[in-house]
Amino acid sequence: MANEEKAKQKLGFTIIKNDPTDGHKGYGIGSLSLENISPVIVDIEAEEARIEIGAMHARSETERGVKFTTNREDSEGGKPYWIVWVTIDFKEEGPYYAGVTACEMVVNKEKRRGYKILADHVNKMDKSLKRHIIVDQMDEKSKRILADFLQSHNQEMWERSEPKLRIDLGVESPHL
Repeated sequence: MANEEKAKQKLGFTIIKNDPTDGHKGYGIGSLSLENISPVIVDIEAEEARIEIGAMHARSETERGVKFTTNREDSEGGKPYWIVWVTIDFKEEGPYYAGVTACEMVVNKEKRRGYKILADHVNKMDKSLKRHIIVDQMDEKSKRILADFLQSHNQEMWERSEPKLRIDLGVESPHL
C-alpha cells in the first residue's frame, strides 16, 4: 500500500501536445510543447546522422548502458558524438528547420562511461526551442554530416530554413 501511495505522488514529465493551456488557466500553464523538437545524433567516426527520439530522456541507443560524468577522463578512448536539437516550425510556405543547436558527447561502450554536460544539453534544447542556431563549436566534418542529413531528410524544409543555418554549417557563403 505504501508503494502505491508513493507512485501516485510522483508527477512525471509530460510531453504536451498542441497548446498546453488549451483555453484554461489551470494545470499545465507555462509548459513547453516538445512535439516539434527532435534529437539528431551525429556519429562522427561512422560519418552518419540519425534521429534518436530516446535522447529526449537520455535513453537513446547510443547512450543506453553508459554512466555519464562531467569528467572527460572517465570516457577516455571513447567515440565522439554530437547531439543536435532540431526544432521544426511553420511558415506560410511550409515547415522549416527553425532551431538547430549542438552539444558534445563522448561514449566509451567498453568502459560503460561517457562524457557530457547535462546542463549544456538542457540549455541547448531550450535555445533550439527558441529558434536559435548554434553549431559554431562543431568541427567541419560534423557540420557536413549534419548538413547532408538535414538536406536528405527534407530538401524543402532545408531550403525554407534561414540562411544562417546553411551559412553556419558551411554550405552557403555569407553575402557580403
